[in-house]
Amino acid sequence: MGDKNSPVLVVAAVIRQEGDPDKRILLVRRGPDQSGAGFWEFPGGKVEPSESPEQALRREIEEELGILIKVGDFIGEEDFTYPTKTIRLRVYETLTDTSHITLTEHDASKWVRAEEIKRDELSAADRPFVDILQGKR
Repeated sequence: MGDKNSPVLVVAAVIRQEGDPDKRILLVRRGPDQSGAGFWEFPGGKVEPSESPEQALRREIEEELGILIKVGDFIGEEDFTYPTKTIRLRVYETLTDTSHITLTEHDASKWVRAEEIKRDELSAADRPFVDILQGKR
């Protein structure tokens, strides 16, 4: 797993706060020491061999943001090829009951309405999901 021909399974969360009338989504910015530094993304990470995608998503969000989430509907899946690997990104709707996060890997965060997401500011692998979130696909 990890060569260009066998995708690495990665999960990402579209995190919304319970009770938020604007249904804002949490975006996080990749830190200066990460690949894709400066781009915003839906938080998440790699699925370990012993995990389901939903378990991986809960673990990654707790590690990266210090919050608990409820995993909801599956939004979609896309393969994306980088120069050294291909990832299979699975994106899920999630809910949290807090707005207080602790960044451990990213250098910034923001809560935005779906229509405020700027496609060109996102990590390339996350861009296909903008149209779905904005109701255009």
